[in-house]
Amino acid sequence: MTRRINIVTGSKWEKLAGFSRLVRIDNIIEVAGTTAGFENGKVVGGKSAYKQTISTLTKIGKVLLDAGATTEDVIRTRIYVTDKKYAEEVAKAHKDFFKEINPAATLVVIQALAEDELLVEIEATAVV
Repeated sequence: MTRRINIVTGSKWEKLAGFSRLVRIDNIIEVAGTTAGFENGKVVGGKSAYKQTISTLTKIGKVLLDAGATTEDVIRTRIYVTDKKYAEEVAKAHKDFFKEINPAATLVVIQALAEDELLVEIEATAVV
């Protein structure tokens, strides 16, 4: 029997679009596009793509724990940045966060994210 777990974090976009932050079916986990988010009306990490990336990956790590996984279970990330000038900074943060895990990764430059202050959004796939 297939076991499905949906985890929501209460973001306004989850409610607006009707999606879960994470879906786990058996041993497969998909984490939806995640950003640094906002605290006290300001984006976490400010205007630093590096800090926003670390904040985003930390959020992903927390929701993975809620689903019974860890960042060591991540096999793939998809990274979206709003300007190619952030690519190296975001890549460095990804490397610093995952250390020797080295998931498969894609980095794509896009025109914009849902909120102007956000510079990076990340999706992840994990297998437990």
